[in-house]
Amino acid sequence: MSDFILRQLFEPESSTYTYLLADPETKEAVLIDPVIEKVDRDVMQVTDLGLKLIYALNTHVHADHVTGTGLLKKRITTCKSVIARVSKARADVYLDHGDTIKFGRFELEVRSTPGHTDGCLTYVLHEKKLAFTGDALLIRGCGRTDFQQGNSESLYNSVHSQILSLPKDYQLYPAHDYTGRSVTTVEEESRLNPRLTKSLEEFIQIMNNLNLPYPKKIDRALPANMICGLQD
Repeated sequence: MSDFILRQLFEPESSTYTYLLADPETKEAVLIDPVIEKVDRDVMQVTDLGLKLIYALNTHVHADHVTGTGLLKKRITTCKSVIARVSKARADVYLDHGDTIKFGRFELEVRSTPGHTDGCLTYVLHEKKLAFTGDALLIRGCGRTDFQQGNSESLYNSVHSQILSLPKDYQLYPAHDYTGRSVTTVEEESRLNPRLTKSLEEFIQIMNNLNLPYPKKIDRALPANMICGLQD
């Protein structure tokens, strides 16, 4: 991909992936799901590559970490924060299903994929056969649906209609992975995902019985993320 820059960056405490995408010709770049503790790293990566960061995009209002979008705007004045309109969070740019985000010669198609939260978005870069799925679809898993507008039926329908409906060779990059995996494909998840290969009824039963612990940072993260992660 010499005509395209993709960097996958990791934050270990919340197991969050941040993605830097850029056009090496125009130098315009976007960051997907930055984490506030890693803003220095992200700014250094943008600077080292001589890029112009124009958007910091969130896939949704996160509950397990504070977004870095607000702090990035302070550090890089060309940067605008982006989130789904339905999330009701503060941002410079609000997105709806079917919108596009352009950077240089490339553009991301915005697909609404609610179910984990109402405002979950998947960003699809058709030219490179890539999609950034946030928490809607994880590698061999999916986002939880037991809080923050979670709805198992909505998530199941979103993933099948908006993500697994993409061509089989599209690569899928999630917002998190907890076992060291970094990328999957539509073909793999359609065949191997232990939750989403089940019927809707079986999926709902699985999601209702996960018994996951309350996210450690949710009481700090949700209020901060509703205001772009700004701490002042």
